[in-house]
Amino acid sequence: MPDGPPDAREPVTLADRIRAGDPAAEDELVRSFSQRLFVMALVRTRDAEAARDLRQDVLIAALDALRKGQLRERDKLEAFVYGTARNVINNHLRARAQEPASESGALDTLVAPGSDDLEGAERLALVRKALARLDPGDRSILTMTLTEGMKPSEIGVRLGLTSELVRQRKSRAVRKVTETVRKLSRS
Repeated sequence: MPDGPPDAREPVTLADRIRAGDPAAEDELVRSFSQRLFVMALVRTRDAEAARDLRQDVLIAALDALRKGQLRERDKLEAFVYGTARNVINNHLRARAQEPASESGALDTLVAPGSDDLEGAERLALVRKALARLDPGDRSILTMTLTEGMKPSEIGVRLGLTSELVRQRKSRAVRKVTETVRKLSRS
């Protein structure tokens, strides 16, 4: 993105508004992506508390980058936020894998879950139900993205699809899972 303001003939995007310092635009970004980022982090980590923390980390990193004008293609905001999420979550998982196994971890599994654990378990059950309702191809794409950290081009090669089609199907699957979790949590 050039350093100057966007061309007056081009529509002002959410990213442009964030870069210009519009707090309402930042709130809009958070509202738009918060639930989907939580679901993405929850599926990858299987830990509701970590998923909440990671969602915040992703939103902070994305907002910081947008404020600095680091989004190169103004029409690729969604891909930018999800790419940021993938990097933050992968870094978290790598760091967690490096940690030595603690003896208290074995004890934690024997302790009755607290309200946060119960809420996390309920959310995880909702996410699993939502995933089960997806088209098998979309579920496969989402699983490869979220659990294996694969990029659309890698998934495309594996499934014989274009990377753009993989991106579209992944985006659609994330929306469907988010909507289904929202509906199931209300009932």
